[in-house]
Amino acid sequence: MKTILITGANGQLGNEMRLLVGRYPAYRYLFTDVAELDICDAEAVKDYVAEQEVDLIVNCAAYTAVDKAEDDEALADRLNHLAPGYLAEAVAARGGNLIQISTDYVFDGTSYVPYREDMLACPDSVYGRTKLAGEEAAMSHCKNVMVIRTAWLYSTFGNNFVKTMIRLGREKDSLGVIFDQIGTPTYARDLARVIFVVIEKGIIPGIYHFSNEGVCSWYDFTQVIHRLAGIADCKLRPLHTEEYPTRAKRPHYSVLDKTKLKETYGIAIPYWIDSLEECIKKLLA
Repeated sequence: MKTILITGANGQLGNEMRLLVGRYPAYRYLFTDVAELDICDAEAVKDYVAEQEVDLIVNCAAYTAVDKAEDDEALADRLNHLAPGYLAEAVAARGGNLIQISTDYVFDGTSYVPYREDMLACPDSVYGRTKLAGEEAAMSHCKNVMVIRTAWLYSTFGNNFVKTMIRLGREKDSLGVIFDQIGTPTYARDLARVIFVVIEKGIIPGIYHFSNEGVCSWYDFTQVIHRLAGIADCKLRPLHTEEYPTRAKRPHYSVLDKTKLKETYGIAIPYWIDSLEECIKKLLA
């Protein structure tokens, strides 16, 4: 029986994976967060992976506070850059595999066509730079690494855009939302499902992109969130990016091309509104 370690288990993706393991009883699962395993401690990682005889690591852990990362680069670098290297090195010693979760922020968002995996990564923030460095560290320490870049992640767990817009929509009469940043929302449950497809079919190393299908702006996203959540009394106002300044620069266009993942693993990806509806039904149940 193969042993699978899921790090960052208390986050959105880690929690969604925890909910799905019952469907895949052929594996032994270990779920850790910082209390159980500090992945920034190279020796601790090495000892844990060896003692637990880990065959596969799914690294869901990351420093994701994009604006705070601008002022806390050292910690972001340890978690996003160095830690994936430690995990890769430890699992490589056992001849195992690593699935490293990454981000659309490795691109600067100046493209007007969906980003393919072979397009030049050019991050424009500390978060993006440290995540790209983490991809490179993982792949340099282990030959069996699959990087999955995703974007605009949300779920029923933790803090995310969907939950925030529902809360603000109920609290406020009006709300300004950015309309000139374009991407694709990603339901963490869908990403978790894809990870299990990859595990079942076998990891083919390389970089892959995953988000739900379709595109929208944050303004469009919020319109649909409010409609599905039954929020009718909050008036939405479209904002330009410069009207809502943030510490870290956001990509204006971060649509990911999923062709490689779909063709390699034969998967169909749900449309973003369909997945959002599934999530909001769970949130409101």
